[in-house]
Amino acid sequence: MLGLSGIKGVDAVSGRPTSIEGLSGAESNPSLTGGTIKVTTPSEYVAPADPGHEFVDVREQLCGKGGSFSVSTPSPGSVDPNINNSGFVTSFATKYPTVDPTIPMQVFGPSQLPVLTTLAQEFAVCDHWFSSLPGPTWPNRFFVHAATSGGLDHSPSLPKELSSMAGGAYKFANGTLFDLLNNGKLDWAVYTGDDFPQSLHMAGMTDNLTKFHEFSHFKKDLMADKLPLSYVFIEPSWHPFTHFKGGTSQHPLDDVTGGERLIKEVYETIRGSPVWESSMLIITYDEHGGFFDHVAPPATVDPGDAPSDPENNRNGFNFRQLGVRVPAVVISPLVGKGVIDHRIYDHSSVPATVEGMFGLTNLTQRDKQANRVDPLLTLADPRTDAPMTLPDPVDTGGILKVEVEALNKVEEWGEKIVAAVGLGADVAIDPAIAGFVHIALLKHLASAPAEKDKIIAEAKQVASDADAIRYMRKVSGLLHK
Repeated sequence: MLGLSGIKGVDAVSGRPTSIEGLSGAESNPSLTGGTIKVTTPSEYVAPADPGHEFVDVREQLCGKGGSFSVSTPSPGSVDPNINNSGFVTSFATKYPTVDPTIPMQVFGPSQLPVLTTLAQEFAVCDHWFSSLPGPTWPNRFFVHAATSGGLDHSPSLPKELSSMAGGAYKFANGTLFDLLNNGKLDWAVYTGDDFPQSLHMAGMTDNLTKFHEFSHFKKDLMADKLPLSYVFIEPSWHPFTHFKGGTSQHPLDDVTGGERLIKEVYETIRGSPVWESSMLIITYDEHGGFFDHVAPPATVDPGDAPSDPENNRNGFNFRQLGVRVPAVVISPLVGKGVIDHRIYDHSSVPATVEGMFGLTNLTQRDKQANRVDPLLTLADPRTDAPMTLPDPVDTGGILKVEVEALNKVEEWGEKIVAAVGLGADVAIDPAIAGFVHIALLKHLASAPAEKDKIIAEAKQVASDADAIRYMRKVSGLLHK
């Protein structure tokens, strides 16, 4: 995303001139056939396949084909000698032998992502922000919310986990950041792009449904100064019905410019609102999506909390290794222009920052030791030179417009949709979809608690991608009646 941005600025700590740790263009990975594949630009706006990013995929991407993390974990901040970032191509090519193997090595040029690049140039870019574990979306997002994943090292799956959860949600020994805010009587809100926000997949969140709002209300609420809130979390539109096509999540299978539009709208709304002068916005990504990075992630500390379920940990992972680096930009009128922060961050830095700013306790050892981003707020007075508007995203000519419209018009949701987006109609559910079925179940239960047994029994029948799409579509329809 920012590897070829060439951003130069001042070091957040020393104040000296520095540059973002990007690519030289010579970085490469070995191919399955014994050749070498270098990083290349421009990148496709929509990837033809979704690179693997489950734990076993990321282990190969970081340690090479057949490699594994060291038995003896390095001390926090040091790098595992087995990590050489050499397996991105082999991981992808093994999963997709007929797809262009350069896909995981493709890099966006700055002109392809004018919104994100401009914000990184105008404010602070944290170029050593790592995902919290070498694994997929769900556990990494839990670290944003709870500084732990409760031992979860994989994507949710069906039907076994759905059965064992009996309609429940993921629990954490010390609760979540939202629990801390509630206990401290600090108000918060989640603005969601669609019906099934991932942040709802935690214990206690369905008791706070009044704090969840459609993103379409965000601008109106902010401009009316109706958000005297301590913390707001914004989720993109995932579009699980169409396997992430047509949303704003920047999923590899979606047009990346949809997420650019979301980022632009969020920034410009805050910039023109009454809360701008006292605001701080963090933009980051849950994980790397299976795409190449050349920086070896360091070791870290185990969160130290008890796993909430022994089924959570399938890979024997000790949670002392950070995952692949992700983009992160910190925006505020109190952040100087062109700041580059080389300090190590992970998603636990989000709760660590909120806890520190509002005098809350830490949740785990991970957020206790994590670097906070509020030291970047170095200016005594709010900047007046921050742009009111950002460049428009690149016009890709509606790459997915016809496809998404066709998918949304299909009346018989299920096999037809599954076939259209390349999923299996009669096989186990794609891990990327399973978690959204859990969330649909939680919303379904919240809407009709008296029918709990019937609702759970229906959800337990979901055993394929086609079943999942039918079920989510039904629940969405019920929610909008």
